[in-house]
Order: sequence, then C-alpha cells, then structure tokens
Amino acid sequence: MNFLDRWFGLREHRSSVRAELLGGVTTFATMAYIIVINPAILAEAGIPVEASTVATALTAVFGCLLMGLYANRPFAVAPYMGENAFIAFTVPVLFGASWQQSLGAVFVSGVVFLLLTLLGARTWLAGAIPPNLKHSFAIGIGLFLLLIGLYETEIISSAGTAPPLRIGDFRNKRVLLALGGFALMTILTCWRVRGAILLGIAATATAGYFLGEAQLPSRIVSWPWEYRLQDIAFRLDIPGALHASFFPVLLTLFLMSFLDTLGTMYALGSAGDLLDKDGNLPDLEKPMVVDSLACVFAALVGTSTSGAFIESATGIREGARTGLATVIAGLLFAATLFFLPVVQPLQQLKYAYYPALMLVGVLMFATARHLDVDDFTELAPAVVSIVMTVFTYNIANGLTAGLIIHPLLKLVTFRWRDIHPGGAILAGLCAVYYVFGRPH
Repeated sequence: MNFLDRWFGLREHRSSVRAELLGGVTTFATMAYIIVINPAILAEAGIPVEASTVATALTAVFGCLLMGLYANRPFAVAPYMGENAFIAFTVPVLFGASWQQSLGAVFVSGVVFLLLTLLGARTWLAGAIPPNLKHSFAIGIGLFLLLIGLYETEIISSAGTAPPLRIGDFRNKRVLLALGGFALMTILTCWRVRGAILLGIAATATAGYFLGEAQLPSRIVSWPWEYRLQDIAFRLDIPGALHASFFPVLLTLFLMSFLDTLGTMYALGSAGDLLDKDGNLPDLEKPMVVDSLACVFAALVGTSTSGAFIESATGIREGARTGLATVIAGLLFAATLFFLPVVQPLQQLKYAYYPALMLVGVLMFATARHLDVDDFTELAPAVVSIVMTVFTYNIANGLTAGLIIHPLLKLVTFRWRDIHPGGAILAGLCAVYYVFGRPH
C-alpha cells in the first residue's frame, strides 16, 4: 500500500486504494461497450471484426496503463466514437480509400499530435479555435452519430424520392428492438446506473434471442491469439495516407482527435477538481503525450484514433483521482481478451449496439447549452458546421466549413482583431481541402 501511495500520490490527491478501485471498475463498466461497438463499426470499412476486437481491447490496455503509470490521471483511454464512424462511413465511400490507408492516416495524425505536444504548439493551436466552434463540432458529430444509428437500425430509411428520408417499418421486430434498446439505455442513464450502455446492449440482445433474432455464444472463454490480429496489425498504408488527395482525411482526423482530447481532458479535470486556480490542467503535456502514443499504437495494431474517454467521469464521481483507477480499468480491459466469444454475437446485432451510438450522439448534443447565440459572427459558423456535418453525411465538411467561415465573417464585419493567427492557419488548410480535396 505504501508503494501505491508513493507512486500515485494517493494521500496528496486525498484518495485511497478503495476509492481508486471503485472508480476504476466503474469507469471500465461504463466504457466497456467500446469493445462491442468499435469493431462492428469499423467492419463497414472492411476491417475484420474478430481481429479488430482484439486491437480495440489492446489499445485500451496500452492507453490506460500508460495514462495511469506515466501521466497519473484517472482518464481511461480507448478508441474514440466519431472518428471510427468517419473512417467507416465517410472515408471508403467518399474518398475511395482502403482501410489500410485510413490506419495510415491515424498513424500520421498521432505522430503529428506527438510532435506538436513536444514542441508546445498543441496548446497554442487549441486557443485558435473559438469556443463556439468547439461546441458546434461536438454537436455536429453527435447528431451525425445519431443519424447513423437511426439509419442502420432502419428506424428511418431512405425513401429514394422526396423527402429523402422517411420513417421505418415499425412492424419489423428488429426496429422495435432498436427502439426498445434506446429507450432502456436512456432510462438507465437517467437513473445514473453504472454501465447503462453495456447493460442496454446486453438486455436488447437477450430480448432479440427470445424473439428469434439472435444466437447464444458458442463458448465463453478463448485465447486472444485465436482471432488473427496479424491480419490487421502493421498493415497500415502510410505512403497512401500521405498522398495529396488524402489530405482532407488527415486534416479531419487531426481536428477531430485534437478537439476530442482537449475537450475531454478539461472536462474530466474539472469533474475531478484537478484544475489549478487559472482553470488549467497541470502537466497537461503528459496526458497529451499518452493520447498521441495511444493513437500511434492504435494504428499499428489495426484500429481507429484513440484518446481519453469522457466516460471516465463516472469513475471520478466514484472517487477516482489518480492513475491507479486507470490502471485498474486497463487490467479489466486486458481480462476481456480472454472472454471475446461473449462479445462476438453482440457485434452481429445492429439493433443491439447501434442504439448505443444514438445515445452517445444525444449525450454529445448536451454541449449545445454552451453555444453563444447572441453574437451572429459566432453563431453562424457554428450552425453551418453542424448542418454541413449532418446533411452532407460528412464530418470533414462540417469541421472545415466552420473553420473557414468564422475568420471570413470576422474580417468582413471589421472585427479582424478577433481572428487568432492559428485560426487563420487552420482556415487556410481547410481552404486547401475544398480546392483540392474534392469534398462530397
């Protein structure tokens, strides 16, 4: 116990082994759904599900252990939602890219994050993006995830004529299961039940089994090496990711992960009373380095952009204040590698796991309360960003449109002093996207 106290500074952070243990278990239970959902989503890009499941768990283990032992923060790490949807639903269709290229882009963006962090430029760039745009990115991505979930579960469907979308067939058992699953997850979340999403997925899958829409796992325990991680590990295409036509993908992954990381860390720091008197997170570079390395590791083993998870707030609410809780979460993710047969049937059930995507989208929309609606030069770029993300079914379009319009509006309204130099740089990069990137 003395060793744990010295390593993690338990007394200094007014914590205890018991509080960290409870916080770590709670965080794991809240975010374990990623093992089911991430591989299922990435399968849309052609990444083999079984190998991807191992890669997802390994990335969570690597990120959590590094965050806990090096950065000593109660911020659990795993593949991000939003980034996986971009790789699965946007990159292959609109850019004609292989999943190997996408993983190459994840790797390159991770290396760029690491360099920017070590050079101290990442924090400077963070201040270049106006708060309203940061909030609009989260809202737009949340609505995008919600739309994907609604469409993939057939709660809404393509009409083929005007209007382009219509209500689904509510006589279909799978549609009803999806609606019921979403309702259950929402209720459990309102009741603040730990692991609400994971419990909702399991309950919906169980209901599907009794309705003849699912199968039981053939076994409970397995060895991780049975799932052929070698089919995707180290298969990334870095030269393809550096091709000029792939620049929009690189830019989008950079911005998404950049914003996710900063927003999540400050939110978690605030929840855990870890911010200093100026509202900053001390030693911010350490967790940022961890996120960068987790991103690089994720690409190498074969999964999408990774970083600190906002679900870590549940563990913080249970008393987690140090990296010990994150180490515990990482060890639990490691244990799941031996119980993957239980996960596999769930990954075939869109009606069970896509409602979780919908709920995540709703939760991300909560940031709308922070929007500044009084200043039109701030509101208009935010709305354009949201609309372009959802209505063009493309996160890249939304992020880049907002970053271009914001400085332009400031310029034409003679408020050029409101333009951050970094914002001008980002606007220029986004303009390259529209000129050469062939946005769709």
